[in-house]
Amino acid sequence: MKPYFFLLSLFLVFAFSCKQEAPKPKETESTAKPISKEKSPKKPLSEDFKAYWYAGEAEITSYELQQARYGEIRDGKAVLIYVTEPFLPEKQVKADKSNPENISVLKLNATKKFVTGIYPYSIMASTFYPVYDNQNAIKTSLSVQEWCGHVYSQLNNREQFEFTSHSYFEGEADQEFSLEKSNLENEIWNKIRINPTDLPLGEIEMIPSLEFLRLKHQEMKAYSAKAELTTSNGISTYSISYPDLERNLMITFTSDFPFSIESWTEEFNSGFGPNAKKMTTTATKIKTYKSAYWGQNKNRDLGLRDSLGL
Repeated sequence: MKPYFFLLSLFLVFAFSCKQEAPKPKETESTAKPISKEKSPKKPLSEDFKAYWYAGEAEITSYELQQARYGEIRDGKAVLIYVTEPFLPEKQVKADKSNPENISVLKLNATKKFVTGIYPYSIMASTFYPVYDNQNAIKTSLSVQEWCGHVYSQLNNREQFEFTSHSYFEGEADQEFSLEKSNLENEIWNKIRINPTDLPLGEIEMIPSLEFLRLKHQEMKAYSAKAELTTSNGISTYSISYPDLERNLMITFTSDFPFSIESWTEEFNSGFGPNAKKMTTTATKIKTYKSAYWGQNKNRDLGLRDSLGL
């Protein structure tokens, strides 16, 4: 009997030891603490804001685009689509249903379409920014398609900024890294629509737009910048200057709510190497249209594009 009890004792010791030492499941760094709402108190929303942005519609604005690319100006169209929606802070995607953890964001889908010679460009940037204007954008992403290939970039706001990028260029290929939080140029377009008096001003650090960094193959990081806000005759202009990048961005919008973006201008060196030269991209508003566009997907709705000049 002794061998039996001896073996049974060993089994029980082993069994309980495994149970006690088994590691507890733990959250990964990317989902443990995406953002801290408690540390970012909500700012009150105006009644005008609620009436305009929570009416079950998106705001669509079309622009006549003059895009500098490869040392020449290209005719094209740009569209800014703004809409509020519930957002899941951990998964960092649009929420499918009501949840107390949901964060209300003002989403911007910014698109550009233009042609360089024989082949077309299609660019889209998406930015999800809390309506309470109390933290950085929760997420911003970019996709660029043209006949040479397509690229995708994404920045997630977690404990740090987490950046992921995929490109067909050998020198860029697949990237994934973290960087310290800073102002984001991509979120400026959302902040303007919520409360332009909260825009960062003076000598600041800012991460340029994902579009610019991609098209110019610049390093993904915060750059020194100078930001100014001026107002005259009911029109405001927010300007960002990046000395190290030799780039200036000016966004013009109405000084009163809903702070509609009227135009923008971007000055930078277009082209590469010795052929690069200072050029200017401009976008001028054609028309603004508010609707629940996601339901206007029938052939009979095609005429709505004509009304936007698209």
